[in-house]
Amino acid sequence: MAVERIAVIGAGVMGRGIAQVAAAAGFQVALHDVAPAQLDSALNAIRKNLDEGIARGKLTEADRDGALARLRTTTNLADAARDADLVIEAVLEQMELKVSVFQQLDAICPPHTVLATNTSTMSPTEIGAATKRPEKTIAMHFFNPVHKMKLVEIIRGLDTSDETYEIARDTAHRMGKETVQVNEFPGFVTSRINCLIGNEAMKMLQEGVASAEDIDKAIKLGLNHPMGPLELADLVGLDTRLRNMQYLHEKLGELYRPAPILEKYVKAGRLGRKSGRGFYDYTQKD
Repeated sequence: MAVERIAVIGAGVMGRGIAQVAAAAGFQVALHDVAPAQLDSALNAIRKNLDEGIARGKLTEADRDGALARLRTTTNLADAARDADLVIEAVLEQMELKVSVFQQLDAICPPHTVLATNTSTMSPTEIGAATKRPEKTIAMHFFNPVHKMKLVEIIRGLDTSDETYEIARDTAHRMGKETVQVNEFPGFVTSRINCLIGNEAMKMLQEGVASAEDIDKAIKLGLNHPMGPLELADLVGLDTRLRNMQYLHEKLGELYRPAPILEKYVKAGRLGRKSGRGFYDYTQKD
């Protein structure tokens, strides 16, 4: 099956990024969110990213205008998904919420539609089992910022068909992404490793081993990581990271218990870049 129409559910940082790369790749895209203000914010962010692409010589004005012409927004889930060949869900990392969304999509979408979750940790098997199309359910894990990061992890559930995997892989390739196939296990490859590194960095910070700046500098210059683990956690969102850690702790055990400083920062509303303050203060930088 050739994918022509994609619905993206959730217009947060990941959803808007997926919608942008899909529209830029030539797909007809419907971006859905329950909040009109979130959709307005998403469109503004997408336009800004495309304009920056023009300034860097990566895109032409025709590329930008074509992408925006192929992208529409809606607060109506049925309007977004009823004609989609592929739906990519990008809501919060909460299993109950994802299952609810997939059950609604299962009732709305035509039989051929593939349902993908952008989860970074959770089970596509469990999500697919809540629908009548587990063979058409899969995980496509994009990375932030979506328009710059090259990888998509593709995670098959227990019942995911070969055809569904091929559709997800080919769609990601048409978006200009590289893919890896991962057998389902909590945290997959990247999140499982990244959460451990970030959690250890947080423990070192709370133990006074070094400052946040020096921990990140050591990892970047000593291990050649493009970002430090605390910078990356701020970019992802500390609330999102905490949900990931809680899920992995539940599924994989004590090794993944969230660092107390992470829980404390989230309780204080220090969520990283999106709130203006996390392990770093962004109020004077952005």
